[in-house]
Amino acid sequence: MKYPAFLPLNGTIGFVAPSFGCATEPYKSAFMNAQKKWKEDGYHFKIGPNCYADQGIGISNTPVECGKELTEYYCSPENDCLISCGGGELMCEILDHVDFGRIKETAPKWYMGYSDNTNMTFLLATLCDTASVYGPCASAFGMEPWHPSLEDAMSLLTGQKLELCGYDRWEKESPKDEEHPLVPYHVTEPSVIRKFPDETLDFSGRLLGGCMDCLVNLLGTEYDKVCEFTRRYQEDGIIWFLEACDLNVMDIRRAMWQMEHAGWFQNCKGFLIGRPLCHGQEMMGLDQYQAVYEVVRKYDVPVLMDLDIGHLPPMMPLICGSLARICAEGNQYRIKMELK
Repeated sequence: MKYPAFLPLNGTIGFVAPSFGCATEPYKSAFMNAQKKWKEDGYHFKIGPNCYADQGIGISNTPVECGKELTEYYCSPENDCLISCGGGELMCEILDHVDFGRIKETAPKWYMGYSDNTNMTFLLATLCDTASVYGPCASAFGMEPWHPSLEDAMSLLTGQKLELCGYDRWEKESPKDEEHPLVPYHVTEPSVIRKFPDETLDFSGRLLGGCMDCLVNLLGTEYDKVCEFTRRYQEDGIIWFLEACDLNVMDIRRAMWQMEHAGWFQNCKGFLIGRPLCHGQEMMGLDQYQAVYEVVRKYDVPVLMDLDIGHLPPMMPLICGSLARICAEGNQYRIKMELK
């Protein structure tokens, strides 16, 4: 696994929009304020041509232009890391226009984003053996003040902090809108994790995962090299981190079934499951917990659920591809990531 150099003091942050850009409110104002805050901290910027674009369908521009921007900015020596402007819907369509061969051969750099950005964070690991960060997108850093999870994301990008703990509360409903683009997370709900088995857990393996909506879309395509990846790192074993956006509980169950039957879960050491956007939903007696656990219980590995991963903030930034040790006791958990 290749690990990029950390973002240096007074370094240059590159911004790209391979999914949605920051062309509309509240994202535009939030992105501008994020730049203001980073500039005050001494950072410089390279802003991709699609960051304020609104020319595409489900993405910022055409798939050709988005793929070109992503390739060029990843391979450019003029920025030290990349942060995606946002998530979206059809980033998968740019993949035919991303030069993964060139990216694999260039000096690695941190790429951070989540949701639709799974199309990059996941494939950097499985296609290029290069670590990435599944974490917040650029506009989130415009909030006033920053939530500790954003401090953690920057501490990770700069190499100051590679061991993270879960947060006390999470946001059920966001007050952020066009009139209030800079409001912080409205964390009102106490964090309560589910453990299977319900006991103190301590396990390790290599982190791999992202948004299930995107992962099952990649499954079975020419971009699906997961089984090769899990065999390559079988001595470490895989800890899957998974979360869902638009999937209901039945969709989650089907996605888990599909990944299992594609052989993705071979050599698994455990599962870290984020709160799905359909948190609390039940359909025909199926809830979000059984949607996952009934599929993976046969592996007899630890399963942690309702973690701070994904679409219901805050989100803990995770290094996809890193070796991680997970410790959970009571309602507390911590994740220590190692770059080896």
